[in-house]
Amino acid sequence: MRLVIARCSVDYAGRLTAHLPLAPRLILVKADGSVSVHADDRAYKPLNWMSPPCTLKEAEDGVWTVINKAGEKLIITMAEILHDSSHELGTDPGLIKDGVEAHLQELLADRMETLGTGWTLIRREYPTAIGPVDILGRDGDGATVAVEIKRRGEIDGVEQLTRYLELLNRDPHLSPVKGVFAAQEIKPQARVLATDRGIDCVTLDYDALRGVDDDKLRLF
Repeated sequence: MRLVIARCSVDYAGRLTAHLPLAPRLILVKADGSVSVHADDRAYKPLNWMSPPCTLKEAEDGVWTVINKAGEKLIITMAEILHDSSHELGTDPGLIKDGVEAHLQELLADRMETLGTGWTLIRREYPTAIGPVDILGRDGDGATVAVEIKRRGEIDGVEQLTRYLELLNRDPHLSPVKGVFAAQEIKPQARVLATDRGIDCVTLDYDALRGVDDDKLRLF
């Protein structure tokens, strides 16, 4: 991973245009080819980014141009580089999920029909360049569906699923891919955001999935 702290401006040109004026920022260039630009005030979420596969070209005048396969461009203009270092992180051991959350995933994968008639499993932990999707399946009409499972559904989980959907929908063998956000409890703000993005919300009942009570799984 390459870490660059620089005073820079950023321009995005693609389906829309966006501009970040000159300011100090952190730029992450990861081994998977992704490039993301971060500020110091919004936790993990980048100001702008380009997902792999993409190419990075560094010009002598300090202009970085990142281009993805769709021809979208992220142009980073360096005014001053304050730090530039590279680090080998090696192979990540992967996320060890909460026991209940992992069991919910296992149970739902075994009982896809609880989401609807004719629903089937493609794969659990479906790999992507930005992490595994909890469940990839097909609905009764044969459409591909990505399911993100949480014990407590909050906005961060919806954002995570949104990133997965953006990436999966670039694959012509899977597209179009719909999203389902499933959790034992879904916060109102998360439900509003999911609905706005066309993502269905499912409230999971742990006992129902284990066969104790089958009538508490609700699809909204």
